[in-house]
Amino acid sequence: MGGCILNRIRIPATTANMGPGFDTIGMALKLYNEIEFEEILEGIILTQDGKPYTIPLKDNLFYTTIIRTLNKYDYKLQGLKLNLSRCEVPFSRGLGSSATCIVGGIMAAGIIMNLKLSTAEIIDLATKIEGHPDNVVPATIGGMTVAINTSEGVSYSKISLPEKLRFAVMVPENSVSTNSARKVLPDTYSRADCVYNISRVAMLINAMNNGELDKLRLATEDKLHQPYRKLLIEDIDSIFDQAKVFGSLGEFISGSGSTLIAIIDVDNLTFQGDMLGYFKGIKNGWRLHILEADMDGAKILE
Repeated sequence: MGGCILNRIRIPATTANMGPGFDTIGMALKLYNEIEFEEILEGIILTQDGKPYTIPLKDNLFYTTIIRTLNKYDYKLQGLKLNLSRCEVPFSRGLGSSATCIVGGIMAAGIIMNLKLSTAEIIDLATKIEGHPDNVVPATIGGMTVAINTSEGVSYSKISLPEKLRFAVMVPENSVSTNSARKVLPDTYSRADCVYNISRVAMLINAMNNGELDKLRLATEDKLHQPYRKLLIEDIDSIFDQAKVFGSLGEFISGSGSTLIAIIDVDNLTFQGDMLGYFKGIKNGWRLHILEADMDGAKILE
């Protein structure tokens, strides 16, 4: 057996698009899922916090990714014990929960096989499973990234993040499925809308690299997905308006939603209290997390 002791992997949540960077820009956040696992002599034991996990095997993305990766390398698994020991990343909220399962599952399979998978191998396989690289790249390597899926694999680059930035992650009770969020998008776009987004995504990357915080509001504008997906998220306009009043630097839908994110300066000490006070007056049970970017990505823990 490749794995003979309990191993543990921590994988960060991710936000994708960040306004204009549709299916291209992503960033890891300090909100985590963790799995513990080991190969055993026989059988499959799946638990969460040590208690039986009720999701069927075919729907457990950690498990199916492990098996898919093992099969790719012709490894014959005897049995598996898998425990979801930390589950902070909500499902179907646009925070990369599937990417945590996929990246974590691939890394777990590598440990079981006693095979050191390269970062490129992890990212390429994760992208094949996920379908696009915007979440899996930052989930793997951390930070804010731009990623391009090519016929020869995924090409990616890290974007510098100003240390003063924090991210107000606003998560409602209501979910938005990725499938629903894709269906509301048009099949074609005007040249003007394409130029609009090209200019904003270029500005977003450069403003981050140069620490030009005053340009972030302009740089997070978008015409390719947010005008359509906002129709699926109740209260989005009023929440973004309040975020502006409370001093945010820019706002965007996280991934396909329903989570919303406002960029704030670390010195804006009143934002959290102001926003929590606002949320008490509206429905949908919004939760607020003030998070830093995770700069490390998925990690094998001792």
